[in-house]
Amino acid sequence: MSSMLGMRRPTVLVADDSPQNIELLSRILGQEYRVKVATSGDKALKIVYSDEPPELILLDIMMPDLSGHEVCRRIKANPDRRRIPIIFVTAMTTIEDESLGLSLGAVDYITKPISPPLVQARVRTHLALYDQARELERMVAQRTSELVATRQQIIRRLGRAAEFKDNETGNHVVRMSHISRLIAQQAGMGPEAVQLLFQTAALHDVGKIGVPDTTLLKPGPLNEEERAQVRLHPQIGADIIGKHDNELLSAARTIALTHHERWDGQGYPQGLKGEQIPVFGRIVAIADVFDALMNRRPYKLAMSAAQSLAIMAEERGKAFDPELLDCFFLAQFEILRIMDLYADERGSVPDTLA
Repeated sequence: MSSMLGMRRPTVLVADDSPQNIELLSRILGQEYRVKVATSGDKALKIVYSDEPPELILLDIMMPDLSGHEVCRRIKANPDRRRIPIIFVTAMTTIEDESLGLSLGAVDYITKPISPPLVQARVRTHLALYDQARELERMVAQRTSELVATRQQIIRRLGRAAEFKDNETGNHVVRMSHISRLIAQQAGMGPEAVQLLFQTAALHDVGKIGVPDTTLLKPGPLNEEERAQVRLHPQIGADIIGKHDNELLSAARTIALTHHERWDGQGYPQGLKGEQIPVFGRIVAIADVFDALMNRRPYKLAMSAAQSLAIMAEERGKAFDPELLDCFFLAQFEILRIMDLYADERGSVPDTLA
């Protein structure tokens, strides 16, 4: 490995309380690897948890403070470090000793006195396996990322398909997705929940596909029959998405079905009230209404930011969850920036920005 042009040598941690063993292992491995040493379990853990962890650990069992078994147990309990291969190097040679070490997650067992060719061969083999495992994980992660990106593109396209029926550019789904994200962040949601909401909010109105164009594009107020047609779109959207175990599609269905429910129970299609409404539905309701107020629709002109914010405030505890509406107002300056950045007159937003 030392012949690899310009490549960083793998790091091997040698943890042993015997200076003689450390010196011997360092001499055996020093030509091919960067060797770090620790004379106690505590010192070994500090190196493992540092910003530059080793690629492999040679670990003695009988050490002061923490035994090698306990060090191994702690490393394997840490999600960020448990993949590092551990080889026990010890004078304990019974079958029970080996079984215990392997059950704790060690990949191999080398007995003392140390055989240099054996140590070199075992280290080389397990580093090669570790590299293969990491490359496989990288490939799986890349493929998973590609699948997630493809799924997100499909969601955006479906969301725009619905919005194109009554919105020339489809930028509505972009704006309200960002507004939903900002509200969720202000509400203290974790990054995974925020990202899930941001990815799925675009499908809130996919059910409009099932509403006649004559109703969606009608200038002026709707009659009772037309209002009934519009009120069907949350259920239509939920039916289009369907029921899935997949977290992304499940969240999208929840949003499509519940984003027209009201905090006071006067919404549709189920008449849910308060916290009966899923939190994603409550957040998207705020984002959707604000964007609708701020932009022209076939049945209304656009309102100013001041007018729109005043109407939103009036609906606190009526249409909207009071606490989430407070989060909306705390994020209002960033929200207004989003409204300007993705304004309809700027044209359709590329998917990379959505």
